[in-house]
Amino acid sequence: MAEKKIAILYVDDEENNLFSFKSVFRIKYQVYTALSGEEALKIMAEKPIEIIITDQRMPNMTGVEFLEQVIGKFPDPMRILLTGYTDMNAVVDAVNKGKIFHYLTKPWNEQELDDTIAQAYAIYLQKQKLKEENEQLGTSNDQLEFLLRQRLLS
Repeated sequence: MAEKKIAILYVDDEENNLFSFKSVFRIKYQVYTALSGEEALKIMAEKPIEIIITDQRMPNMTGVEFLEQVIGKFPDPMRILLTGYTDMNAVVDAVNKGKIFHYLTKPWNEQELDDTIAQAYAIYLQKQKLKEENEQLGTSNDQLEFLLRQRLLS
């Protein structure tokens, strides 16, 4: 059986960057691309995305604004901000508002980006496991409460 590919959404208003990313990573990952935050949100509504990589400077919606919307609708994917500008305010906003996992600068280094994706995915898997365990604990807690009520009523 083939190993499941990590689903990555790369958002950038520069089409050449999307082509470059897809050509480098399409064999290893399931790559989705979007030219805007709006387009990316539509993709996320249809596809299960595990890692989001977004450019910061885009028209209509910055990367941070996009990630803020993502958190409200799709809290699970790991978020990476990629930008060609070293704007400290954007970095602070990305961490505080966009709750990013990592910040990388353009032009990206293939190995560094690949390593960052691997680290983000490992944390994604841990978070999913904890989420499942928490749901199981909630179910067990509900069952114990029910049994306790039964005993108290009898």
